[in-house]
Amino acid sequence: MPKRRQKKYFTTLPDDPQPIVHEVQHRLAFSEVDALAIGWHGHYPEFFEMAHTELMRKIGLTYDLYRENGIGAPIVQLHADYFAPLILDEIFTIRAELVWSDGARINVNYEIIKENGQLAGTGYTVQMLFDAYNHTPFVTTPPLVESVWQRWKNGEFLEKQN
Repeated sequence: MPKRRQKKYFTTLPDDPQPIVHEVQHRLAFSEVDALAIGWHGHYPEFFEMAHTELMRKIGLTYDLYRENGIGAPIVQLHADYFAPLILDEIFTIRAELVWSDGARINVNYEIIKENGQLAGTGYTVQMLFDAYNHTPFVTTPPLVESVWQRWKNGEFLEKQN
């Protein structure tokens, strides 16, 4: 059987800061499975969001701060690849990895890892940043995000990896 895509979705340049990573664990609930007690594929974006929310909280880019600063950050791309099923009551890890971008966007890779270490799925999201008041895209990175990017460039988040 040919090997399916199991690599990162975004490319990085040698001078880019290292990705910022955060992991969360989750137990697959009854409400998240199909009739075969296998994790329903439609819940994977929710799993991605669990790790994404904690990653953004870790670096100081919460939805409350976006709102306070007049920033919208809608997801404009979402992709998921499935490799192995999650089973009812299984505890699994969701890994979110913020990948550097010079643009007014947020790129995040995801991995879903089963209890036995097997890769259950991967994916990515892209969020485009826009002015929440007039709904125009930012041409440059807004100050709130730029301040986080500067902290990232300075290596502030590397020692906080989990």
